[in-house]
Amino acid sequence: MHYQKYRLIVPFLLPAILLYGVFVVWPYAQAIYVSMTSWRGVSPSRPFVGLDNYRRLAEDSRFVEALSRNGQLLIVLPLVTIAISLVFAALFTQGGQAIPGAGFYRIVFFFPQVIPAVIVGILWSYVYTPNIGLLNGVLRNVGLGGLQRSWLTDPATVLWAVVAVAIWSSVGFYMVIFLAAMQSIPSSFYEAAVLDGATRWSSFRDITFPLIWETVRTSIIYLSIAALDFFILIIVVSGGSTTMGAQRAEVAALYLYNQAFDKNRWGYASAIGVVLLLLTLVLSVGIMRLTRRETYEY
Repeated sequence: MHYQKYRLIVPFLLPAILLYGVFVVWPYAQAIYVSMTSWRGVSPSRPFVGLDNYRRLAEDSRFVEALSRNGQLLIVLPLVTIAISLVFAALFTQGGQAIPGAGFYRIVFFFPQVIPAVIVGILWSYVYTPNIGLLNGVLRNVGLGGLQRSWLTDPATVLWAVVAVAIWSSVGFYMVIFLAAMQSIPSSFYEAAVLDGATRWSSFRDITFPLIWETVRTSIIYLSIAALDFFILIIVVSGGSTTMGAQRAEVAALYLYNQAFDKNRWGYASAIGVVLLLLTLVLSVGIMRLTRRETYEY
């Protein structure tokens, strides 16, 4: 009986497994091999150097500094994005049901997610323009001219200016996810809590948050991976990989790009990619284990 079952399953799985192997596993295997060579990206020869690229990475202060910026993003991006998204989702629901007008606000907040990341980056690069940018203009008009600065070249602000863009563009997406999770909670739970004298905050703390924890947990993993892969907005908002702003906000993915396309050190760049892959896997597994908790059924 089991043999007959597998005879039916395997033909359906085989095409997907082959496609996954060709387009995912094989490129990974190639990248791992290239990371053990000193390939320059254009020559047919790929001199094998073993683990030399990884030893150099461990001693590369610029890579360590770039990775430390990813570490900062790993803390700030998930926490701030999820916190803001939860606040808005909670405001647009009451007793597990959406408030009037919530559909309109959901569309408004979700709209930045529809815009391609490159377009978002270009738009915000104009917002941050020192002389004619919207941000400095608003600060000047409300009497806070002393706060004006060149946001994308100041070492103290360039990274966080780009992080603010990432949060702005992501909040709507996670707010919609949390809204859907909250609206799946039976309203009878909240009615019972109100009868027991619960406030809106205590209802959120004791009912809503525990019941949507799996959704929050998944969001933490996605945002943590995004923090390690923080590349597109950095390079677009700052104006390119060689600009002063990009160099002062250089993360590991941007350093990989510079090594590959600016210096033609493809072997070394592949080693950076493999390290990021391993960090992503370890991080995902670690978060899943650390955030594991009892699942509530309703």
